[in-house]
Amino acid sequence: MNILFFLTPKSDVAYIFENETLRQTLEKMEHRKFSCIPLLSLDGKYRGTISEGDLLWGMKTLNVPDIKTAEGISIMAIPRRATYKAVHADSNMEDLLDKAINQNYVPVTDDQGYFIGIITRKEIIKYCYKELKKYESSNKPEAK
Repeated sequence: MNILFFLTPKSDVAYIFENETLRQTLEKMEHRKFSCIPLLSLDGKYRGTISEGDLLWGMKTLNVPDIKTAEGISIMAIPRRATYKAVHADSNMEDLLDKAINQNYVPVTDDQGYFIGIITRKEIIKYCYKELKKYESSNKPEAK
């Protein structure tokens, strides 16, 4: 199965660029109600993912007392604890599932590493559930 079937395109995904500030990131995540968000280079390549936990620990470590102070801190100054590994657009389902086990979404890149979107674990589970139901209905014993 082509994994792009599950893709939420970049145009429908919230993300931040490496030149944004801590405050911009906080506000974007709050507005979209996301717990983590992809981080892109200025030219659109996937650089990683930053989570609420990363922001919290980064603010503690950098002693950020208020939102005004967050305006002057680059998002790149915030260490990222988890590594959200991306898959290439031509990856197979096994690669996708391997990443989705430990990530609530899997970033997808093209051959040059440009971010093209995400695949959420929710979409993968919905697909698996639908396939399971199909399998179960095709393997029901016939009534006599």
